[in-house]
Amino acid sequence: MGKRADRAKDLFMSGYNCSQAVFLAFADKYGVDDDTATKLASSFGGGMGRSREVCGALSGALLVNGMETGTTDLGDIAAKTKNYESAREIMEAFRNDNGSIYCKELLGIVKKPESATPQARTAEYYKKRPCPEIVHSAALILEEKFDK
Repeated sequence: MGKRADRAKDLFMSGYNCSQAVFLAFADKYGVDDDTATKLASSFGGGMGRSREVCGALSGALLVNGMETGTTDLGDIAAKTKNYESAREIMEAFRNDNGSIYCKELLGIVKKPESATPQARTAEYYKKRPCPEIVHSAALILEEKFDK
């Protein structure tokens, strides 16, 4: 346990955004290639387009949840309910582990949203961000839930 969580953290540290790192750490399990996984999760980084709203690591986790519990039968209310219940469990576990589901709260940002332009990934950037541990936490929640 923790192998995918470690991979997610490593992916984040190599330059992927938080959502990409979490989803990409699980993509092979669903036959999703790295390029597709990277593109699919790309808009959720920085709390959705760097707006600092719902944490991208959580968004990536919910993408994994969809792969695990989602349905293609639009009329299957029981399956939709199971998916939503699972999503809520992941969100609650994430909130319990990290204190919030919102990027701005996790980063302690109180001012208006920053520009859409990402910051350079420098040693200083990583030093002041809790993101690597948050990404690890999100992926570990998924491992505990789905990789039993």
